[in-house]
Amino acid sequence: MSDHFPSGPLAAECLQAGVLAPHVAAFAKKLLELGYASITRVAKLRLVAGFGRWLERRKLLASDVDGRIVGKYLERCRGRGDPRTLDDLLEMLRETGTAPRPRRESAETQPQRFEREFGQYLTVERGLSQASLKNSLPFVRSFLAQRFGSRPVVMEDVRAPDVTRFLLRKLHTVGPSRAKLMVGALRSFFRFLRWRGDIDVDLASSVPKVADWRLSALPKSLQADEVERLIRSCHRETVTGQRDYTLLLLLARLGLRAGEVVAMTLDDIDWDTGQLKVRGKGGREDRLPIPRDVGQAMATYLRQGRPQCSTRRFFVRLRAPRRGFASSVAVCTIVRRALERAGIASPRKGAHLLRHSLATEMLRKGGSLAEIGEILRHRSVDTTALYAKVDLVALRALAQPWPSRGEA
Repeated sequence: MSDHFPSGPLAAECLQAGVLAPHVAAFAKKLLELGYASITRVAKLRLVAGFGRWLERRKLLASDVDGRIVGKYLERCRGRGDPRTLDDLLEMLRETGTAPRPRRESAETQPQRFEREFGQYLTVERGLSQASLKNSLPFVRSFLAQRFGSRPVVMEDVRAPDVTRFLLRKLHTVGPSRAKLMVGALRSFFRFLRWRGDIDVDLASSVPKVADWRLSALPKSLQADEVERLIRSCHRETVTGQRDYTLLLLLARLGLRAGEVVAMTLDDIDWDTGQLKVRGKGGREDRLPIPRDVGQAMATYLRQGRPQCSTRRFFVRLRAPRRGFASSVAVCTIVRRALERAGIASPRKGAHLLRHSLATEMLRKGGSLAEIGEILRHRSVDTTALYAKVDLVALRALAQPWPSRGEA
């Protein structure tokens, strides 16, 4: 019996798992790869064995397992079952082709059709990423729901006042940046409808612009000594501390975005050339040189801190299931906790704070805006122009003296 499979009485119990018996060994291996402790694996395998015998008594096969059947079994367990275990089992059965993937509902509503076709237009014709679609499509869905409700969607009936009413109701619930996304999505949707011939009226021109003075305030950043204090706050003698130390160095030295840190894989590191491949916005890929202290921290994390697991993600959860971070929230949480440990009070507590800090420190040391834009991988010069206001000494030299009372 392989080392990932239980031995003794539990082995006999698992082999008597009814119609799931042929799949128990593979599931046991998956649990081991996900980093579950031995006692947890035992509990999960016992649940699967009981589920297999329950299926057999009802003359059901492994190929019959779906979400509905899993739900019925969990109802029978009356709270003693573990939904995550059976969800993982179902996913494994689907991956191996034993159980079929759920079919897409054929009864598509009109709003869903408009949303899907608009999404295809944004992807194929405009070349937008999935992240952009996630920012745009919910606004279109919300507009159609408010305008038509459960009634048939007739876009020819939409008029400019309908757009105005929707925006007046929604704009006061979101901030300026989100509002800009909203009006941009609606403007693009109405252009798409007119381009396709669904409407004759130019509704896009009825969508107002949103005032968002992005350059009106200084970017929030930390002083150089605060950044170093933040990094030193990590307890590197622990596994968690070494991971957080490495992560913070990547944010502070390379100016990576939180999503870029989440997406990092072992294959992105070229140790021979000392370069890191970064997957940025819109599918863009760049290569950045790895500073010495960052490279040393990454190597130490891989040797001493990163758990053994099957995922290729660079940063891995320390608790089972051993997978990469689910989202950017995990990275921002690590930054926030480091700020609290270091006793640093900052109005901004997310990962972008360190990106801003890198840019402002480069400018203070004489770096040009072009160099900053290259390091931060900005597509537009306007984005980098935000940091022009950080050099207060240079700005004071340009400022005209305020006239005295006699000169006014």
